[in-house]
Amino acid sequence: MDALRRSLLLLTLLVAGISCVWAGTTGILEGKVADKETKEALVGVSVVIVGSSQGAASDIEGNFQISNLESGTYDVRFSIIGYQPMVYKGVVIRADLRTRITIELVPSAVELSEVEITAERPLIERDVTSTNFTVNAKEVERLSVRNIQELVALFPSVTAEGNVRGGKSSEVVYLVDGLPMQDVVGGGMGSSLPKSAITEFSMQSGGFEAEYGNALSGVVNIITRRGDDRHSAVVRLEKDDWLSGGWNREVNRLTETELTFSGPVIRERLHYFAAATFQMNDTRWWQDFDKFFNSPVSKELSGIGKLDLTASSRMRLTAQTVFSDKAWRDYEYSWRFNLAGLPKRSRTSIRTTATISHSLSDIVHYTFNLTHYDLHSHMGEDDKSSIDLTPYEYDFFLAYVVKGNRAWWSDTRQKINTAKYDLVVQPNPENILKAGFEYNQYDIFSDLVKYEPQRTYFGKILVDSPQLNYSTMYNYKPRSGSVYLQDKLEVKKDGAVVNLGFRWDFLDPRSERPVVEYTTPDSASGQYTSQVTRFVKASMKQQVSPRMGLSFPMMWNMILVMNYGHYFQFPLFDYLYSGINPQQLRSGVNVLVGNPDLKPERTHAWEIGIKYGIDEKTLFSMTYFRKEFIDQIDSKTFLPSKARLAGDYGFAEYVNNAFANAEGLEFVLSRVHDDRISGSISYSLMRTEGVSDYASQGINLQQWGFPVANQPYPLSWDQTHSVKLALDAELPFDFTGNLLWSYSTGRPYTYFPTKDGFTPDEPGRAFLPNNARLPGSSIMNFKFSRKFPLGTYSSFTLYGDLRNALNSTGAKWADANGRIGGQLQDPSAFSEPRRFSVGLRYEL
Repeated sequence: MDALRRSLLLLTLLVAGISCVWAGTTGILEGKVADKETKEALVGVSVVIVGSSQGAASDIEGNFQISNLESGTYDVRFSIIGYQPMVYKGVVIRADLRTRITIELVPSAVELSEVEITAERPLIERDVTSTNFTVNAKEVERLSVRNIQELVALFPSVTAEGNVRGGKSSEVVYLVDGLPMQDVVGGGMGSSLPKSAITEFSMQSGGFEAEYGNALSGVVNIITRRGDDRHSAVVRLEKDDWLSGGWNREVNRLTETELTFSGPVIRERLHYFAAATFQMNDTRWWQDFDKFFNSPVSKELSGIGKLDLTASSRMRLTAQTVFSDKAWRDYEYSWRFNLAGLPKRSRTSIRTTATISHSLSDIVHYTFNLTHYDLHSHMGEDDKSSIDLTPYEYDFFLAYVVKGNRAWWSDTRQKINTAKYDLVVQPNPENILKAGFEYNQYDIFSDLVKYEPQRTYFGKILVDSPQLNYSTMYNYKPRSGSVYLQDKLEVKKDGAVVNLGFRWDFLDPRSERPVVEYTTPDSASGQYTSQVTRFVKASMKQQVSPRMGLSFPMMWNMILVMNYGHYFQFPLFDYLYSGINPQQLRSGVNVLVGNPDLKPERTHAWEIGIKYGIDEKTLFSMTYFRKEFIDQIDSKTFLPSKARLAGDYGFAEYVNNAFANAEGLEFVLSRVHDDRISGSISYSLMRTEGVSDYASQGINLQQWGFPVANQPYPLSWDQTHSVKLALDAELPFDFTGNLLWSYSTGRPYTYFPTKDGFTPDEPGRAFLPNNARLPGSSIMNFKFSRKFPLGTYSSFTLYGDLRNALNSTGAKWADANGRIGGQLQDPSAFSEPRRFSVGLRYEL
């Protein structure tokens, strides 16, 4: 409640008068107006965004420009005495880009009704020097996807788990209206968002500009909707068990309800938008869950509320709150007879922001944003003292857990206050300068109790060995900030676009690093002893990142795109602070210790590609990329040589000693502006190699007695070949359909066979990580809908969503013997089986 009161107080103060806005959410509309008969430029033409006070007038050469437009779709009205007025409908404004249109007005001596023309987005966006994929609100509604992660996976060189162009899934930054909504302790997106709140979804997988930081592999920017001058409401209900019964068990018992409201409070001045989604789900494992818990086992409520005030034609204020609340139960197949022994989980978050968008003149506008983000994650019961440290019991074959509780409990709170300022100056029509700074103040608290039994490499429990203690507790208040400068220059003579920029970032951990001395174990006990000799202040991390991009026309319908940049990401706070507080260190040797002196992980990346317009509706693109990952986080270990069977862990610390490389070739063929059939097909050829799959891999290999790899090998998310197809089509009887199909070659895994689960079949065989591959897999989703108009604005839509239509059993993992699903034939090693849901959507 205290966090909520502070958030509401911050929101009230900001709405009352603080100037703020966010970057990466606005674009520019520009163009030229001429006489349709004489082709001469028209001066003084009124250009107005319908439903707002934003607009401009054409100059002596007929040119006009409207800056600082929120990303979205607009109708634009052109009028001047002596000519027939025109409304250009459906003009799409994209974040950080220019939209150019050419208008020809018809001379008229008498006043005529205005003519309407529907706009089409240009096939080739010449000012884009990055690899950027965009989906608008209508496309999001049609797609067979349920969440942000599934949207990200639609694009080339992205795995189903969210690995972008060979990077880890945690190397993607998620922005909502230009501001991060990130879990800075565990990684990934920290909150959920209703699909109906999205007006534009963009994913940059390469060449992102200097204003985007703290991301190694990808930038996801979600622009949320705004209200307009018409009140509207949408109610949507979707279930996958309308027809369930004994004959139909292909269900997750999913129910999803969504409400959306928008409209004016004061016409043309103050508008509201609100959306909320509530989902209940028993997952694919409901038949096992039913034996232990009441339905549903997973519940999630997410929503957004937004107020937009147009104070004047040059000033707009926005207040926004995004919230999410989820509670769920984990499932592991080896615990299926004792699911009550797994801890329950919950995650709640709230982010409040307030903004002002202020154009000081026709060529200068600034943005300034203040926001507060509160993320709370919990695992286990409310009281930490309730945790049972008694080791849980297995069956005779050490396969299933039959009794006891997993000794895990955690409580993590992240509070982030952010101030962000951006300034845009356009000294001439060919040049856009952008500069800004950002400051983040964190309050990070984490309390973790975690005991795990020792295992062999093959997963067998060492019954007589003591449990390993991964527990930690810390509370730190680090801070970070950045400054960037970016210049986008269009060479009018030949149409080339040059993009140059750099950014400087810092992270101050505001902690002390323990200096620990470890003595070599004696031959009798084989145990290390440790002593904290002193504490040294952790150093501030800094990073300078140059970025550059070029778009150059080779022919009237073909452009060449190149970019190069240095990218970085600060370590997750768990890697910095875990296990370093003095009380824990004095209690003995920790299994794995954080390192507040970790450097930022870095990537040097470049790409080159072409975009070729085959005709006015078909675009072909080809891109080659190469990435070098440096200072990746792994763990450094000191272990006794007899630790092959997970004996003494000794000492392990996070360090920057891993590296990786990725390169690939992407081909994309897309068709747009075609109501009958549109979409895209892509093929990616990619290779990803490195020396570490995850941050704690070094300690695991050492404790199993294997040498730490010093030669690159295929990383576990490497996909050599992948094909993705997305089609939208008109079907008979006024139905529309969306087809999503993807195929990828198998992932690597380590083949190192054993018969007893304790010793390898060939003890002298060299251990080579990821030396084999799983079979390839494919997934097909199909969504169809039929819209029934009920009036001018109201309609009723019926839709069906068939996921994994062919019931494919794509393999996700295999054990050391090459068995998919391991000894238990765990079904989680296979893709989720076919599911069919039916939804109803009512709009008015």
